[in-house]
Amino acid sequence: MGRFARAGAMMGALVLTASLALTGCGDDDRTKPVFEGGGQQMAPTVTASGAAPGEPAQGALPPLAVSPADGAQRRPVSTEISAKIPGGGTVTKVVLTAANGNAVEGRLRRDGSSWVPSAPLKYGTRYTATVTATGTDGRTHEGTSIFTTMAKPKSMIGSGLYLFSDRTYGVAMPVVAEFSPGIPEKDRAAVQKRMFVQTDPPQPGAWHWLANGTQAYYRGPAYWKPGTTLTVRLALAGVPLSNGRYGNVDRSATARIGRAFEMKVDNATKKMTVYENGALVRTMPVSLGKKSTPSSSGTMVVMEKKESTVFDTRDEPDPANQYVTEIDFAQRLTWGGEYIHAAPWSVAAQGHRNVSHGCVNVSTANAKWLFAQTLIGDPITVRGTERKLVPGNGWTAWSMSWSQFVAGSALPVPDGGEASAF
Repeated sequence: MGRFARAGAMMGALVLTASLALTGCGDDDRTKPVFEGGGQQMAPTVTASGAAPGEPAQGALPPLAVSPADGAQRRPVSTEISAKIPGGGTVTKVVLTAANGNAVEGRLRRDGSSWVPSAPLKYGTRYTATVTATGTDGRTHEGTSIFTTMAKPKSMIGSGLYLFSDRTYGVAMPVVAEFSPGIPEKDRAAVQKRMFVQTDPPQPGAWHWLANGTQAYYRGPAYWKPGTTLTVRLALAGVPLSNGRYGNVDRSATARIGRAFEMKVDNATKKMTVYENGALVRTMPVSLGKKSTPSSSGTMVVMEKKESTVFDTRDEPDPANQYVTEIDFAQRLTWGGEYIHAAPWSVAAQGHRNVSHGCVNVSTANAKWLFAQTLIGDPITVRGTERKLVPGNGWTAWSMSWSQFVAGSALPVPDGGEASAF
Protein backbone atom coordinates (compact mmCIF):
# COMPACT_ATOMS: atom_id res chain seq x y z
CA MET A 1 0.00 0.00 0.00
CA GLY A 2 1.03 3.59 -0.54
CA ARG A 3 0.96 6.31 2.00
CA PHE A 4 -2.31 7.43 3.55
CA ALA A 5 -3.68 10.65 2.13
CA ARG A 6 -6.98 12.43 2.45
CA ALA A 7 -8.81 14.71 0.08
CA GLY A 8 -8.60 18.39 1.02
CA ALA A 9 -11.41 20.82 0.44
CA MET A 10 -10.82 23.83 -1.78
CA MET A 11 -12.84 26.99 -1.64
CA GLY A 12 -15.15 27.64 -4.55
CA ALA A 13 -18.19 29.72 -5.41
CA LEU A 14 -20.47 26.90 -6.49
CA VAL A 15 -18.50 23.74 -7.13
CA LEU A 16 -15.50 22.41 -5.23
CA THR A 17 -13.15 20.07 -7.07
CA ALA A 18 -9.87 18.38 -6.29
CA SER A 19 -7.75 15.57 -7.64
CA LEU A 20 -8.86 12.11 -6.45
CA ALA A 21 -5.47 10.58 -7.27
CA LEU A 22 -3.61 9.09 -4.32
CA THR A 23 -0.80 6.59 -4.13
CA GLY A 24 -1.40 3.03 -3.05
CA CYS A 25 -2.87 0.16 -5.00
CA GLY A 26 -3.69 2.78 -7.62
CA ASP A 27 -3.51 6.43 -8.55
CA ASP A 28 -5.85 8.44 -10.72
CA ASP A 29 -7.64 11.78 -10.85
CA ARG A 30 -10.46 12.48 -8.43
CA THR A 31 -13.27 14.96 -8.47
CA LYS A 32 -15.44 16.04 -5.63
CA PRO A 33 -18.51 18.15 -5.08
CA VAL A 34 -19.15 21.16 -2.93
CA PHE A 35 -21.14 22.50 -0.02
CA GLU A 36 -22.43 25.50 1.99
CA GLY A 37 -22.13 27.44 5.28
CA GLY A 38 -24.04 29.68 7.76
CA GLY A 39 -24.18 31.79 11.00
CA GLN A 40 -25.27 32.24 14.59
CA GLN A 41 -27.89 33.77 16.86
CA MET A 42 -27.43 37.16 18.53
CA ALA A 43 -28.40 39.06 21.66
CA PRO A 44 -31.96 39.87 22.86
CA THR A 45 -34.17 42.97 23.15
CA VAL A 46 -37.49 44.67 22.74
CA THR A 47 -41.08 45.49 22.35
CA ALA A 48 -44.62 44.26 21.96
CA SER A 49 -48.21 45.28 22.55
CA GLY A 50 -51.75 44.11 21.93
CA ALA A 51 -54.42 41.94 23.53
CA ALA A 52 -55.50 38.40 22.81
CA PRO A 53 -58.11 38.10 20.03
CA GLY A 54 -61.61 38.64 21.37
CA GLU A 55 -60.40 40.07 24.68
CA PRO A 56 -60.63 43.69 25.75
CA ALA A 57 -57.39 45.66 25.81
CA GLN A 58 -55.56 45.03 29.05
CA GLY A 59 -52.82 47.61 28.69
CA ALA A 60 -49.31 47.08 27.46
CA LEU A 61 -48.13 43.48 27.43
CA PRO A 62 -44.73 42.57 28.80
CA PRO A 63 -42.09 43.25 26.15
CA LEU A 64 -41.26 40.50 23.66
CA ALA A 65 -37.46 40.29 23.49
CA VAL A 66 -36.42 39.75 19.86
CA SER A 67 -32.99 38.54 18.85
CA PRO A 68 -30.95 40.05 17.27
CA ALA A 69 -31.57 43.18 19.29
CA ASP A 70 -33.13 46.26 17.75
CA GLY A 71 -30.30 48.40 16.40
CA ALA A 72 -27.78 45.55 16.34
CA GLN A 73 -24.91 46.03 13.89
CA ARG A 74 -22.52 43.73 12.02
CA ARG A 75 -24.56 40.56 12.55
CA PRO A 76 -23.39 37.39 10.71
CA VAL A 77 -25.29 36.50 7.55
CA SER A 78 -26.12 33.20 9.27
CA THR A 79 -28.18 35.03 11.90
CA GLU A 80 -31.35 33.29 13.08
CA ILE A 81 -34.39 35.09 14.53
CA SER A 82 -35.65 34.21 18.00
CA ALA A 83 -37.67 35.76 20.80
CA LYS A 84 -37.91 35.50 24.57
CA ILE A 85 -41.54 35.41 25.64
CA PRO A 86 -42.23 36.66 29.17
CA GLY A 87 -43.74 33.82 31.18
CA GLY A 88 -43.15 31.37 28.34
CA GLY A 89 -45.06 30.64 25.16
CA THR A 90 -44.62 29.76 21.49
CA VAL A 91 -43.39 31.75 18.50
CA THR A 92 -46.08 31.42 15.84
CA LYS A 93 -44.84 33.69 13.05
CA VAL A 94 -41.69 35.43 11.88
CA VAL A 95 -41.57 37.99 9.07
CA LEU A 96 -38.14 39.14 7.91
CA THR A 97 -37.74 41.80 5.22
CA ALA A 98 -34.70 43.47 3.68
CA ALA A 99 -34.36 47.22 3.33
CA ASN A 100 -35.71 47.02 -0.24
CA GLY A 101 -38.90 45.43 1.08
CA ASN A 102 -38.19 41.91 -0.20
CA ALA A 103 -39.39 39.18 2.14
CA VAL A 104 -36.94 36.48 3.28
CA GLU A 105 -38.14 32.87 3.33
CA GLY A 106 -37.35 30.63 6.27
CA ARG A 107 -38.71 28.13 8.73
CA LEU A 108 -38.83 27.51 12.46
CA ARG A 109 -36.58 24.88 13.93
CA ARG A 110 -38.37 21.70 14.98
CA ASP A 111 -38.01 22.68 18.65
CA GLY A 112 -39.26 26.23 17.97
CA SER A 113 -36.08 27.75 19.42
CA SER A 114 -35.42 30.01 16.42
CA TRP A 115 -36.37 30.81 12.83
CA VAL A 116 -33.77 29.96 10.19
CA PRO A 117 -33.62 31.87 6.87
CA SER A 118 -33.70 29.49 3.90
CA ALA A 119 -30.62 31.16 2.38
CA PRO A 120 -27.79 33.26 3.82
CA LEU A 121 -28.64 36.89 4.46
CA LYS A 122 -26.92 39.51 2.33
CA TYR A 123 -23.74 41.17 3.58
CA GLY A 124 -23.99 44.80 4.67
CA THR A 125 -27.80 44.87 4.56
CA ARG A 126 -30.46 46.23 6.93
CA TYR A 127 -33.27 43.84 7.92
CA THR A 128 -36.51 44.19 9.86
CA ALA A 129 -37.71 41.19 11.86
CA THR A 130 -41.26 41.04 13.21
CA VAL A 131 -42.02 38.16 15.58
CA THR A 132 -45.47 37.07 16.71
CA ALA A 133 -45.87 34.72 19.67
CA THR A 134 -48.63 33.30 21.86
CA GLY A 135 -47.94 33.42 25.57
CA THR A 136 -48.99 30.82 28.10
CA ASP A 137 -51.74 33.26 29.07
CA GLY A 138 -53.20 32.90 25.57
CA ARG A 139 -52.48 36.47 24.61
CA THR A 140 -50.66 37.47 21.42
CA HIS A 141 -47.29 39.17 21.74
CA GLU A 142 -45.44 40.95 18.96
CA GLY A 143 -41.98 42.45 18.73
CA THR A 144 -39.89 44.14 16.06
CA SER A 145 -36.15 44.47 15.58
CA ILE A 146 -34.13 46.31 12.93
CA PHE A 147 -30.57 45.06 12.56
CA THR A 148 -27.73 45.21 10.03
CA THR A 149 -25.47 42.42 8.79
CA MET A 150 -21.68 42.59 8.67
CA ALA A 151 -19.49 43.25 5.65
CA LYS A 152 -18.09 40.20 3.86
CA PRO A 153 -15.23 38.80 5.96
CA LYS A 154 -11.76 38.38 4.50
CA SER A 155 -10.92 35.06 6.19
CA MET A 156 -13.12 32.07 5.39
CA ILE A 157 -12.87 28.31 5.65
CA GLY A 158 -13.13 26.03 2.64
CA SER A 159 -15.97 23.54 2.77
CA GLY A 160 -17.44 20.75 0.69
CA LEU A 161 -20.42 18.37 0.42
CA TYR A 162 -20.01 14.94 -1.16
CA LEU A 163 -23.54 14.73 -2.53
CA PHE A 164 -25.06 15.82 -5.83
CA SER A 165 -28.70 16.63 -6.48
CA ASP A 166 -30.69 14.33 -8.76
CA ARG A 167 -28.25 11.44 -8.27
CA THR A 168 -29.01 7.95 -6.93
CA TYR A 169 -26.66 6.51 -4.29
CA GLY A 170 -26.15 3.24 -2.45
CA VAL A 171 -27.77 2.47 0.91
CA ALA A 172 -24.52 3.15 2.83
CA MET A 173 -23.93 6.62 1.36
CA PRO A 174 -23.09 8.90 4.29
CA VAL A 175 -23.62 12.63 4.10
CA VAL A 176 -20.02 13.84 4.09
CA ALA A 177 -19.13 17.43 5.00
CA GLU A 178 -15.52 18.52 4.62
CA PHE A 179 -13.69 21.57 5.99
CA SER A 180 -10.33 23.17 5.31
CA PRO A 181 -8.86 23.98 7.72
CA GLY A 182 -10.61 21.66 10.16
CA ILE A 183 -13.28 23.02 12.52
CA PRO A 184 -11.86 23.69 16.03
CA GLU A 185 -13.43 21.41 18.62
CA LYS A 186 -14.95 24.33 20.54
CA ASP A 187 -16.87 25.41 17.39
CA ARG A 188 -18.23 22.03 16.28
CA ALA A 189 -21.52 22.19 18.18
CA ALA A 190 -22.39 25.59 16.63
CA VAL A 191 -21.44 24.35 13.16
CA GLN A 192 -23.32 21.07 13.61
CA LYS A 193 -26.50 22.99 14.53
CA ARG A 194 -26.34 24.52 11.04
CA MET A 195 -26.01 21.19 9.19
CA PHE A 196 -29.53 20.01 8.32
CA VAL A 197 -30.51 16.58 7.03
CA GLN A 198 -34.04 15.42 6.23
CA THR A 199 -34.95 11.86 5.23
CA ASP A 200 -38.13 10.73 3.50
CA PRO A 201 -39.38 8.33 4.78
CA PRO A 202 -38.20 9.65 8.17
CA GLN A 203 -35.23 7.79 9.67
CA PRO A 204 -33.06 8.69 12.66
CA GLY A 205 -29.47 9.77 12.19
CA ALA A 206 -26.54 11.56 13.79
CA TRP A 207 -23.31 13.40 12.95
CA HIS A 208 -19.80 12.15 13.75
CA TRP A 209 -16.65 14.30 13.57
CA LEU A 210 -13.19 13.06 12.66
CA ALA A 211 -10.72 13.91 15.41
CA ASN A 212 -9.01 16.65 13.35
CA GLY A 213 -12.32 18.32 12.45
CA THR A 214 -11.74 18.11 8.69
CA GLN A 215 -14.78 15.92 8.02
CA ALA A 216 -18.14 15.12 9.58
CA TYR A 217 -20.33 12.17 8.54
CA TYR A 218 -24.10 11.79 8.90
CA ARG A 219 -25.67 8.30 8.93
CA GLY A 220 -28.35 6.31 10.73
CA PRO A 221 -28.13 3.28 13.04
CA ALA A 222 -28.62 1.10 9.93
CA TYR A 223 -28.25 1.56 6.18
CA TRP A 224 -30.81 3.88 4.56
CA LYS A 225 -34.04 2.31 3.39
CA PRO A 226 -34.10 1.76 -0.39
CA GLY A 227 -35.98 4.60 -2.07
CA THR A 228 -35.15 7.16 0.65
CA THR A 229 -34.84 10.82 -0.37
CA LEU A 230 -32.03 12.71 1.37
CA THR A 231 -32.39 16.51 1.56
CA VAL A 232 -29.28 18.21 2.91
CA ARG A 233 -28.35 21.80 3.66
CA LEU A 234 -25.03 22.79 5.17
CA ALA A 235 -26.06 26.31 6.16
CA LEU A 236 -22.57 27.51 6.97
CA ALA A 237 -22.20 30.82 5.12
CA GLY A 238 -21.08 33.44 7.62
CA VAL A 239 -20.85 31.13 10.65
CA PRO A 240 -18.23 32.76 12.93
CA LEU A 241 -15.45 30.49 14.25
CA SER A 242 -13.11 30.99 17.17
CA ASN A 243 -10.04 31.13 14.89
CA GLY A 244 -11.32 34.36 13.29
CA ARG A 245 -12.60 32.63 10.16
CA TYR A 246 -16.15 32.38 8.86
CA GLY A 247 -18.07 29.76 6.92
CA ASN A 248 -17.75 30.42 3.20
CA VAL A 249 -20.99 29.32 1.47
CA ASP A 250 -24.16 27.31 1.89
CA ARG A 251 -24.28 23.90 0.19
CA SER A 252 -27.37 21.85 -0.50
CA ALA A 253 -28.41 18.73 -2.37
CA THR A 254 -31.42 16.45 -2.73
CA ALA A 255 -30.56 12.88 -3.70
CA ARG A 256 -32.19 9.45 -3.76
CA ILE A 257 -31.11 6.10 -2.30
CA GLY A 258 -31.42 3.14 -4.68
CA ARG A 259 -31.82 -0.59 -4.13
CA ALA A 260 -29.93 -2.45 -1.39
CA PHE A 261 -26.63 -3.81 -2.77
CA GLU A 262 -23.86 -5.12 -0.52
CA MET A 263 -20.47 -6.79 -1.05
CA LYS A 264 -18.73 -8.91 1.60
CA VAL A 265 -15.14 -10.12 1.32
CA ASP A 266 -13.65 -12.82 3.58
CA ASN A 267 -9.87 -13.12 3.61
CA ALA A 268 -10.13 -16.64 5.02
CA THR A 269 -11.97 -17.95 1.95
CA LYS A 270 -10.60 -15.39 -0.56
CA LYS A 271 -14.14 -14.91 -1.83
CA MET A 272 -16.58 -12.03 -2.32
CA THR A 273 -20.31 -12.62 -1.82
CA VAL A 274 -22.70 -10.10 -3.39
CA TYR A 275 -26.24 -9.45 -2.15
CA GLU A 276 -29.06 -7.47 -3.73
CA ASN A 277 -32.10 -6.66 -1.58
CA GLY A 278 -30.89 -9.29 0.88
CA ALA A 279 -30.58 -12.14 -1.66
CA LEU A 280 -27.24 -13.69 -2.67
CA VAL A 281 -26.72 -12.92 -6.38
CA ARG A 282 -23.07 -13.80 -7.01
CA THR A 283 -19.94 -15.30 -5.45
CA MET A 284 -16.50 -14.62 -6.91
CA PRO A 285 -12.87 -15.39 -6.00
CA VAL A 286 -10.63 -12.48 -4.98
CA SER A 287 -7.00 -11.75 -4.22
CA LEU A 288 -6.34 -9.16 -1.53
CA GLY A 289 -3.20 -7.31 -0.42
CA LYS A 290 -0.08 -9.34 0.25
CA LYS A 291 1.45 -9.15 3.74
CA SER A 292 3.72 -6.23 2.90
CA THR A 293 0.80 -4.20 1.48
CA PRO A 294 -2.33 -5.59 3.20
CA SER A 295 -5.91 -4.63 2.41
CA SER A 296 -7.87 -2.76 5.09
CA SER A 297 -10.43 -4.64 7.15
CA GLY A 298 -13.63 -2.72 7.80
CA THR A 299 -16.75 -1.42 6.09
CA MET A 300 -16.03 0.94 3.21
CA VAL A 301 -18.23 2.39 0.48
CA VAL A 302 -17.70 2.87 -3.24
CA MET A 303 -16.48 6.47 -3.56
CA GLU A 304 -15.72 6.75 -7.27
CA LYS A 305 -15.92 4.63 -10.42
CA LYS A 306 -13.67 4.72 -13.50
CA GLU A 307 -14.16 2.31 -16.38
CA SER A 308 -10.54 2.81 -17.41
CA THR A 309 -7.68 4.57 -15.62
CA VAL A 310 -3.95 4.39 -14.87
CA PHE A 311 -2.44 3.52 -11.50
CA ASP A 312 0.84 5.38 -11.10
CA THR A 313 2.77 4.73 -7.87
CA ARG A 314 6.20 5.97 -8.93
CA ASP A 315 6.36 8.30 -5.91
CA GLU A 316 6.24 5.33 -3.52
CA PRO A 317 9.39 5.16 -1.35
CA ASP A 318 9.72 1.39 -1.81
CA PRO A 319 10.86 0.57 -5.37
CA ALA A 320 9.05 -2.78 -5.12
CA ASN A 321 5.76 -0.87 -4.96
CA GLN A 322 6.45 1.48 -7.88
CA TYR A 323 4.60 0.78 -11.10
CA VAL A 324 2.46 2.30 -13.86
CA THR A 325 -0.43 0.07 -14.94
CA GLU A 326 -3.57 0.51 -16.99
CA ILE A 327 -6.61 -0.61 -14.99
CA ASP A 328 -10.17 -1.44 -16.04
CA PHE A 329 -13.38 -1.23 -13.99
CA ALA A 330 -11.82 0.53 -10.99
CA GLN A 331 -13.96 1.40 -7.95
CA ARG A 332 -12.28 3.50 -5.25
CA LEU A 333 -12.71 2.45 -1.60
CA THR A 334 -10.10 4.57 0.26
CA TRP A 335 -8.15 7.79 -0.20
CA GLY A 336 -5.02 5.69 0.33
CA GLY A 337 -5.51 3.89 -2.97
CA GLU A 338 -7.55 0.71 -2.33
CA TYR A 339 -9.91 -0.26 -5.14
CA ILE A 340 -11.96 -3.10 -6.49
CA HIS A 341 -10.67 -3.63 -10.03
CA ALA A 342 -10.04 -6.07 -12.85
CA ALA A 343 -6.72 -7.91 -12.44
CA PRO A 344 -6.31 -10.44 -15.26
CA TRP A 345 -2.67 -10.99 -14.19
CA SER A 346 -3.76 -12.40 -10.79
CA VAL A 347 -6.61 -14.69 -11.88
CA ALA A 348 -4.60 -17.80 -10.96
CA ALA A 349 -4.11 -16.43 -7.42
CA GLN A 350 -7.71 -15.29 -6.94
CA GLY A 351 -9.47 -17.53 -4.44
CA HIS A 352 -6.12 -18.95 -3.22
CA ARG A 353 -3.57 -16.34 -2.12
CA ASN A 354 -3.10 -12.59 -1.76
CA VAL A 355 -0.81 -10.86 -4.26
CA SER A 356 -2.18 -7.29 -4.65
CA HIS A 357 -0.86 -3.98 -3.31
CA GLY A 358 -3.98 -3.64 -1.13
CA CYS A 359 -6.76 -3.72 -3.71
CA VAL A 360 -9.52 -6.27 -4.17
CA ASN A 361 -8.47 -8.10 -7.34
CA VAL A 362 -11.16 -9.86 -9.37
CA SER A 363 -11.29 -11.25 -12.90
CA THR A 364 -12.14 -8.94 -15.78
CA ALA A 365 -15.52 -10.61 -16.24
CA ASN A 366 -16.42 -10.22 -12.56
CA ALA A 367 -15.06 -6.66 -12.44
CA LYS A 368 -17.14 -5.68 -15.46
CA TRP A 369 -20.27 -7.25 -13.94
CA LEU A 370 -19.72 -5.50 -10.58
CA PHE A 371 -19.03 -2.17 -12.28
CA ALA A 372 -22.40 -2.38 -14.05
CA GLN A 373 -24.25 -3.13 -10.80
CA THR A 374 -22.79 -0.77 -8.22
CA LEU A 375 -23.66 2.77 -7.18
CA ILE A 376 -21.53 5.33 -5.37
CA GLY A 377 -22.31 4.66 -1.71
CA ASP A 378 -22.69 0.86 -1.99
CA PRO A 379 -21.03 -0.85 1.00
CA ILE A 380 -18.23 -3.40 0.96
CA THR A 381 -17.03 -5.12 4.13
CA VAL A 382 -13.59 -6.77 4.20
CA ARG A 383 -12.77 -9.12 7.08
CA GLY A 384 -9.70 -10.92 8.36
CA THR A 385 -6.77 -8.91 6.95
CA GLU A 386 -3.65 -7.73 8.76
CA ARG A 387 -4.67 -4.06 8.81
CA LYS A 388 -7.68 -2.22 10.24
CA LEU A 389 -9.32 0.60 8.27
CA VAL A 390 -8.05 3.99 9.49
CA PRO A 391 -10.80 6.54 10.33
CA GLY A 392 -10.95 9.12 7.54
CA ASN A 393 -9.20 6.90 4.98
CA GLY A 394 -12.25 7.02 2.74
CA TRP A 395 -15.83 7.51 3.90
CA THR A 396 -15.42 5.42 7.03
CA ALA A 397 -18.74 6.24 8.70
CA TRP A 398 -19.80 2.56 8.80
CA SER A 399 -16.55 1.12 10.12
CA MET A 400 -17.65 1.60 13.73
CA SER A 401 -20.60 0.63 15.91
CA TRP A 402 -23.56 2.97 16.35
CA SER A 403 -22.51 3.75 19.94
CA GLN A 404 -19.00 4.61 18.75
CA PHE A 405 -20.43 6.73 15.96
CA VAL A 406 -22.72 8.87 18.14
CA ALA A 407 -19.87 9.40 20.61
CA GLY A 408 -18.31 11.54 17.87
CA SER A 409 -21.23 14.00 17.75
CA ALA A 410 -20.64 17.54 19.02
CA LEU A 411 -24.23 17.65 20.35
CA PRO A 412 -26.18 15.21 22.54
CA VAL A 413 -27.84 12.44 20.52
CA PRO A 414 -31.16 11.00 21.79
CA ASP A 415 -31.42 7.21 22.09
CA GLY A 416 -31.89 5.82 18.60
CA GLY A 417 -30.62 8.98 16.90
CA GLU A 418 -31.85 12.45 16.01
CA ALA A 419 -35.04 13.02 14.06
CA SER A 420 -34.83 14.85 10.75
CA ALA A 421 -33.20 18.19 11.45
CA PHE A 422 -35.52 20.46 9.41
